[in-house]
Amino acid sequence: MMRFILLFSILFFNYLFASSKEVLLIHSYHKGYIWSDDISKTIEKNFKPIKDIELTTVYMDTKRIDTPEYISNLVKLYKQQFEHRKFDLIIVSDNNAFDFMIKYHEYLFKNIPVVFCGINNFDKVLLHENDMKNYMTGVAEEVDVAKNIELISKLHPNLKNLLIINDKSTTGFAVKRDLNPIIEKYSKKFNIEYTDNLEINNLKEKVSNLDKTNSAILFVLLFKDTTGKYFTYKQSFQEVKKVSQVPIYGLWDFYLNDGIVGGLLTSAVAQGEAVSKMALKILNGEKPKDIPILEKSPNLYMFDYNELKKFSINISDFVNDPIIINEPSSIYKEHYKFFIISILTILILSIIVIILKANIQRREKVELELSNRLEFDKVLLDTIPNPIYYKNIDGKFLGCNTSFETLVNSTRDEIIGKTAFDFFPYKVAYANTQMDKELLKTFSTGTSEFTFYTNSNEMKHIILNKAVYKNIDGSIGGIVCIMDDISERVQQKQFLIQQSKLAEMGDMIAAIAHQWNEPLVELSALVQDIQTSYLLNELKDVDVKDFVNDSMVQIKYMSKTLSDFRNFLKPSTKKKLFSISKALNEINEIIGKQIFYSNIKMSFNYKNENEELLIYGYENEFKQVLLNLINNAKNKIVEKYKDNDKKTKIDINIQRCTNYNTIEIIDDGGRIEEKIIKSIFEPYFTTKENGTGLGLYMAKVIVEDKMRGTINVKNDGDNVIFTIKLPHKKV
Repeated sequence: MMRFILLFSILFFNYLFASSKEVLLIHSYHKGYIWSDDISKTIEKNFKPIKDIELTTVYMDTKRIDTPEYISNLVKLYKQQFEHRKFDLIIVSDNNAFDFMIKYHEYLFKNIPVVFCGINNFDKVLLHENDMKNYMTGVAEEVDVAKNIELISKLHPNLKNLLIINDKSTTGFAVKRDLNPIIEKYSKKFNIEYTDNLEINNLKEKVSNLDKTNSAILFVLLFKDTTGKYFTYKQSFQEVKKVSQVPIYGLWDFYLNDGIVGGLLTSAVAQGEAVSKMALKILNGEKPKDIPILEKSPNLYMFDYNELKKFSINISDFVNDPIIINEPSSIYKEHYKFFIISILTILILSIIVIILKANIQRREKVELELSNRLEFDKVLLDTIPNPIYYKNIDGKFLGCNTSFETLVNSTRDEIIGKTAFDFFPYKVAYANTQMDKELLKTFSTGTSEFTFYTNSNEMKHIILNKAVYKNIDGSIGGIVCIMDDISERVQQKQFLIQQSKLAEMGDMIAAIAHQWNEPLVELSALVQDIQTSYLLNELKDVDVKDFVNDSMVQIKYMSKTLSDFRNFLKPSTKKKLFSISKALNEINEIIGKQIFYSNIKMSFNYKNENEELLIYGYENEFKQVLLNLINNAKNKIVEKYKDNDKKTKIDINIQRCTNYNTIEIIDDGGRIEEKIIKSIFEPYFTTKENGTGLGLYMAKVIVEDKMRGTINVKNDGDNVIFTIKLPHKKV
């Protein structure tokens, strides 16, 4: 009931507080002293629901030091520390803080109300000093030594010796004053020995020598022995408890559960509850003088079941409704708890059933929405013209769209569960499977290209765009792939390449004419020579044989030129490794004479001597690029030096690099204007009067799109350098 009233008061005061309140809590002792800690915890617990209270806590530490000089320094410290802070309330705990406040209230905290707790031997007369009766109220701490000794005598009717252990602290002296009449009262029943002046080892010896059949101990306090050695509350008690064979009683609840039997105990929690209630009333506007001082300490009969059982102590005849800790549950309590647990279980299960029903309804709704979404996604996928599929980590198809069905000429049911090896050539399927394994390791995206023939013998050029997808639980689900059919674009590019070749036809025919010029002159001379020999009757068999041999040499040369020309016109359909020197020699066979007769020296400079340099790509298209660049250089030089006979040159440098082979074509026909140099690779851009603008554009398409290389141009003084980089292995 008391707790309900306190809770109601806290909530009520919380509602009424309109502004932030500052409260200072001053403890006589130190943090870690369980009495002080329990008071603090209780006050903090009761203030916590009220967000507008700011609590500041300080510790005087007078268990360890309480000299006049130390107290004087504390006054100076608190003056400096709190001079500029406005507190609404001061709470003091225990006698030293109480005495300190009475003496220095006017100097440190003038006109601020004060609530006290834990005061031993409280006397209202104390409040007349410095007119503190108008500013102070609180809770007295009254240890009831008389009732505890009376209880001990009832619980132990055969008691002969009672040892009372105390120290000489302020609280210890207060208890000692109450003991004299009590000792006199019980002196005829049993012997009472009081000690507060023993060194700890002597005290332990005295305790260990007590007769365990008819002795008991009343443990008051022990923070210092006669040598001045300091103990925590627990350390001193444990030293005594270790050597004791008799029951130990106490006056404070903080020794409970550490080995005392119990008694009528002063409770720090009860002190904290009472002082919290008073503090809230004052913060709500009541004056301290209007709140009665609680002079009767809220002490409670409290016992430890384990100690009662250990010493076979029965308290039921002498104490009504005690608090007993560590007590096992009775049958009634067990059934009561079972009943409560059963009710709670039924209630929880009912709530779970309701939640599950609501969840099922929600899931049904979600499933309907999901089904609609899946149907929409299926229609969406089938609407996309690109072939799309997705498969698991084992490479088995899980689904696809209509475009993919058409591509592989199979139904969706026939596709699901199968692998790429069931629909594509082994080489293509193997390459894609390896790519999938790499993507699953790196959890990345990838692009690849492949060519294959459909069942109708139609060649398809496909670009694959792949990505790894995750399942809803975060695990890797597999691969999703969107295909891009570029067959038509490839054919268009190939057409443009062939068109570009045809555009070079005039230069090619002129080159062939130059190539045939010498063998034709040579053949003409041979024919005239054989005719003359015949007319002069000087023709011999050996002359005819030599004529035929020499003629065939020239005819074969001319035939090879035509063969090179025909090969040049054929489109390359497959990438392969081919020799750079072979390609350059064949180009030289076609246009070498024309270059020579144009007064141009063309040099082939191989930086890697005695090494056959290879390129992975399309051989004839590569020749087309070389032919275009060399012809452009020749035409530019001829145009520039048409009115003089200056000797010019075209240098072709070939060098092997780490991943590429590099071909540089350098001419000294003059710089390309900077304003157009970046545009020369654009389609239909030309500076020639009858040019198509396709030559250099197609060169870039062949090198970069088809052969995965690079082509660039730059000016170097009066020279122009075209640089081609092409891979010497499959990329």
